[in-house]
Amino acid sequence: MAGYHVAGFRKAGAEIVAMADVNKAAADRVAAKHGIGRVFKSLSEMLRRAPEINAVSIIVPNKFHAPLALQALRAGKNVFCEKPPSVNAREMAELRKAASKARRVLMFNFNNRARPESYAMMDYIEAGTVGTINSCQATWARRAGIPGFGGWFTTKALSGGGPLIDLLHMMDLGLYFMGYPEPAHVLARTYRDHIDNKAFKGPWGIADVPNGVTDVEAAAHGFVTFRSGQSMSFQVSWAEMIQREEVSVAFQGRKAGGLVRRLFGVDGLDQTASDTCELYTLEHGRMVNRSILVSADEAMGRIRSAQNFVRTIEGKEKPLNTPDQALVLMQIVDAAYKSAATRRPVAL
Repeated sequence: MAGYHVAGFRKAGAEIVAMADVNKAAADRVAAKHGIGRVFKSLSEMLRRAPEINAVSIIVPNKFHAPLALQALRAGKNVFCEKPPSVNAREMAELRKAASKARRVLMFNFNNRARPESYAMMDYIEAGTVGTINSCQATWARRAGIPGFGGWFTTKALSGGGPLIDLLHMMDLGLYFMGYPEPAHVLARTYRDHIDNKAFKGPWGIADVPNGVTDVEAAAHGFVTFRSGQSMSFQVSWAEMIQREEVSVAFQGRKAGGLVRRLFGVDGLDQTASDTCELYTLEHGRMVNRSILVSADEAMGRIRSAQNFVRTIEGKEKPLNTPDQALVLMQIVDAAYKSAATRRPVAL
């Protein structure tokens, strides 16, 4: 992910001053690859020895998102953090409070909001073409996408959970299209089928950890109601018996429906992958499907998202996401895990 962050920051005109990692040898390699001149072994050392830094980008296992973001915010730095914002809503509330107190920008890499398809769809939503979105279906489902076995992704103490917290992008995008309404109830179930089956490992070459921990779900399905009367269903998985990996948000509005979708190929992105951005409406008494044509973005908005962070600091753009929205998202994730554990709906 560092490559996407660096590309986006530089595209916005920022200078990458330094890099830090507890594995300094790894940081040295990445810094050399991207032409970054200074490398430190910790965030504390970097903040102390490079006080001119205006902003910090956080790309670490989920458990460390909130502690490092808090440290940077309390040092007076703007923060751009990988998803998820934290491992639970309590941590996210603390981050929001710290950002407000420091009067600094706190954003998260919900890069799917920055895809060309999402920008285009928001143009129609904001123009009133869609009307109020009554319901949406958020999907990030993989047939064989477990990110290794025994590593931090599959260790709940480090990740906070499995695909429900890892692949929350489409839940976020659906909420974004709907105007981030206030949630009322969450009903969810999680499943561990195939989580120990190496036939369901993803194609990205993530190393397995012998004798490591795999104690997270393989899939989660749920339903969220909102105080506004809107609703959202979600399906997120690393390993399910489906045709192919799908990343999508479909919605039903009072004036039009819509779909933003990427169907991945057998090895992630290949010649069989496809993108869809469509509106469904009624014109002159006839059913009309509009195909919205946008430029291709194989980075899936990751570079544009980082660029937006810099431009937000400079006051040149509005932030693509806010701490308030991140808190709502983590409240839904927390409630989904609680509902799955108790087998009851959870009120928020």
